[in-house]
Amino acid sequence: MQMKHLMSAGLLSLGLAAAQGAVAMDVPGPLVTPQWLHAHLNDVTVVDIRGGASMKRFTAQPQLGKNHMIEKTGGHIAGADLVNFNDIRQDRTVDGVKLKAMMPTAAYFTKVMDEAGLNTGKPIVIVPTGNAVFAMDRGTRLYFQLRYFGVPHGQLAILNGGTNAWINAGYPVSVSPAPTAMGDWKTAGEDKAILASMQQVKEGLRQGTEQYIDARPTAQFLGIAKKPINKTAGHLAGAKSFPIDAIVKSDHGATMFMTAAEYKKIFHDFDISPNKPTTTYCNTGHLASGAWFVVHEILGNKNSKLYAGSMNEWTNLGNPTVGLPS
Repeated sequence: MQMKHLMSAGLLSLGLAAAQGAVAMDVPGPLVTPQWLHAHLNDVTVVDIRGGASMKRFTAQPQLGKNHMIEKTGGHIAGADLVNFNDIRQDRTVDGVKLKAMMPTAAYFTKVMDEAGLNTGKPIVIVPTGNAVFAMDRGTRLYFQLRYFGVPHGQLAILNGGTNAWINAGYPVSVSPAPTAMGDWKTAGEDKAILASMQQVKEGLRQGTEQYIDARPTAQFLGIAKKPINKTAGHLAGAKSFPIDAIVKSDHGATMFMTAAEYKKIFHDFDISPNKPTTTYCNTGHLASGAWFVVHEILGNKNSKLYAGSMNEWTNLGNPTVGLPS
């Protein structure tokens, strides 16, 4: 009798698993290799993210230079959905001030994902071009927003090194146009534990309880240079610099994130704690998403946030900075 009961329970579990569809498979971590992705292409949704001139190279052959080094990323992994980085953030008005490239609303972001053809039902692997840190940080910003809007751990990853790493591994690329069918992806709530508001940044600075990481180039951190989008130069008082040239390393033209051990060594040298409550920022939350990805996903510091408004919101709404005047 007991055996019959166990068999019935087992059959019921199998039936429930089958009814829930293909979301049973998890990705192995926040980063995957070309070899893993190649072996699981039928099990995941590949999302190619790029911007600017690289949008046109979605349908162009890659160009190789001497010793087969990649000079221009071209083509894409067959079947990938194409997302334009310029579309995933939203111009918004805050306290009467118009600001560009802000965190989107759920409705706006859902529309962009659906127009790119993204569907539910499979884990998502984000594939930047991989030719520069800016490209990898496009991937981390999309990763952050998908996590914020409800895609859980185990269902989301980035291809480390992007398309360039895929090409270096000897796998073919497609030059077919992006698919045009609408997707059915939907948000599943908002994870506010990973997003810092301007008010939270003010409070953290006032209390001295938060570590702030500035992910911009050193000249912008110091106030020697300033993006036109910001009203003033400099950085948040007490912030630590983790500049873009320290976030990734190049491997035969593919821009790669490093190991947790390597980042701990870098953080030690930059006097950054890998464990303290941390908020990352930059100009518009693009480069800061890479720093957040390192802290939250690779180092595993779950008490870390991204200030998506960054210096764009902070300075244009009259908040103070320190550093050389510009």
